[in-house]
Amino acid sequence: MTSRRNWIGAAFLAIAAMGLAPAAKAAGTTDLAHLHAGEPSRTPIGWAQFCADNPSDCRVSRSPASAARLDDRSWSELLAVNLKYNKAIEPITDQDQFGVIENWGYATSGKGDCEDYVLEKRRELIRRGWPMSALLITVVIDKEGGGHAVLTVVTDRGEFILDNQTDKVLPWSKSGLTFIRRQSPADQNVWLDLGRFLGRPDVVTAAIAGAR
Repeated sequence: MTSRRNWIGAAFLAIAAMGLAPAAKAAGTTDLAHLHAGEPSRTPIGWAQFCADNPSDCRVSRSPASAARLDDRSWSELLAVNLKYNKAIEPITDQDQFGVIENWGYATSGKGDCEDYVLEKRRELIRRGWPMSALLITVVIDKEGGGHAVLTVVTDRGEFILDNQTDKVLPWSKSGLTFIRRQSPADQNVWLDLGRFLGRPDVVTAAIAGAR
């Protein structure tokens, strides 16, 4: 068990070190470990719809915003949760499943698109005791140029991305994504700009079905 823990720790440090590579695509001030949000942004229509359907899941936490503590145990938990839902949910577009472009919700049918993966991972990590303020739904442009959503996990060792398009949990700066907007750590119902993709000010995340 000790050797396995040492291996996990070494793997984590190696992955965390990858965040030192210069790859920032977010607008505004950044450092190599963290994204820094800017001005308040437009709330995604899908989030407003999700909150109307799930009001208890959109209440503002009374706890002060905090980063998650990352160690061998919590790192293993992130890997496990990301892999669990990447394997459990069958990718399908909202158009094919519900007949609409955007429908944010839990994958109760066992199928879903990128936001459904994110919401399930977020809910699971909250159940396991992770602070809500460290689990930020994030709208991005993926490597293929399509609208997409991922879960950004804010930790004391940097920010990592849980993405249904890969089973790897990568530092934000190594994800290959262009960051557009995300939830505020202080209030999940407030969204903040991370950058703007030229010519695409309003990103529809459902453009990607969730293929890995």
